[in-house]
Amino acid sequence: MESGGTAAVIRQIGGQVTVEEIKVEPPQTGEVRIKMLCASICHTDVLACKGFPIPLFPRVPGHEGVGMIENVGKDVGGGLKPGDIVMPLYLGECGECLNCKTGKTNLCHTYPPPFSGLMNDGTSRMSIAKTGERLYHFTSCSTWSEYAVVDFNYVLKLDPKMPLPHASFLSCGFTTGFGAPSREAQVHKGSTVAVFGLGTVGLGVINGSKMQGASKIIGVDINNKKEAKGKLFGMTDFINPKDHPNKSTSELVKDITHGLGVDYCFECTGVPSLLNEALDASKFGIGTVVPIGAGGGPNVAINSLTLFSGRTLKFTSFGGVRTRSDLPIILQKCLNKEIELDELLTHEIHLDNIQEAFEILKKPDCLKILINF
Repeated sequence: MESGGTAAVIRQIGGQVTVEEIKVEPPQTGEVRIKMLCASICHTDVLACKGFPIPLFPRVPGHEGVGMIENVGKDVGGGLKPGDIVMPLYLGECGECLNCKTGKTNLCHTYPPPFSGLMNDGTSRMSIAKTGERLYHFTSCSTWSEYAVVDFNYVLKLDPKMPLPHASFLSCGFTTGFGAPSREAQVHKGSTVAVFGLGTVGLGVINGSKMQGASKIIGVDINNKKEAKGKLFGMTDFINPKDHPNKSTSELVKDITHGLGVDYCFECTGVPSLLNEALDASKFGIGTVVPIGAGGGPNVAINSLTLFSGRTLKFTSFGGVRTRSDLPIILQKCLNKEIELDELLTHEIHLDNIQEAFEILKKPDCLKILINF
């Protein structure tokens, strides 16, 4: 039977997010219905409200969260059952396709990121309660809702001991940053790293680079409050470009790397101009740059001279982390206290006050906002 409840709904590009009563249909074959326990906000959700990656409206945003399976459809595998605590994901891993078998990528041919806003049968499981108007899902998740229906191949069962806020933060932002140094860049012991943008993703990169054995990890941010957070996660040096108005960011990075730049640079802001700065901040001939922040625009201008100089530019999705092979290992590290995520939680709101979150995000001390139901 249908479940009622509320969800955050965005109806047009740049419109206000409203909380509305919706109906969520029962799960169909291969699907589970999840009662969300908490969710969180990622920068990509802000972009989703602006139409990223495809402007499908009205839609229910949200792709970070954790919940409990309320009901399962036919032919649901993975041992999933009602009562399981799970994490909805926007990537799957079949383990059998060409990409999965290489072990080199987390982009699965069988379960890629779904951008249609609909389930596999071309329909939605969500609608406005009063009118029956169809709502589009955001990727495979739509976690800003009391209930969500998800294809079981995009669901990961969690250890019940896992703190719910930590699980929510690991379903995108922090994991994306943490995984990129090992899975995408292969940061090596004794190397130098620069991280542009010290939000949740950037702090994840710092932590992941530290675990890879990087000897110098430079954090770059225009917010001085981020310096203390960066050091907690393993940063060795901090640069605020605003303190040096007569120098470019790349010059500042080279100033503390003997004029050479860094082995690896991670651009976590999505600001288009900083991609070229990140390239210039990496070493001539051998530098690797990994852009992680989503800018929202379809194109970005790159200075080809920096690429002709032997640098490598490698994009990433979810930090290259495979949802079956790698993510459980990261979750276990958190349970073992090898990764401390308490410092990420700065604000909490109730779903009813979701519009306030967009103002909270502008505060200099904001990192992660937990959404309670």
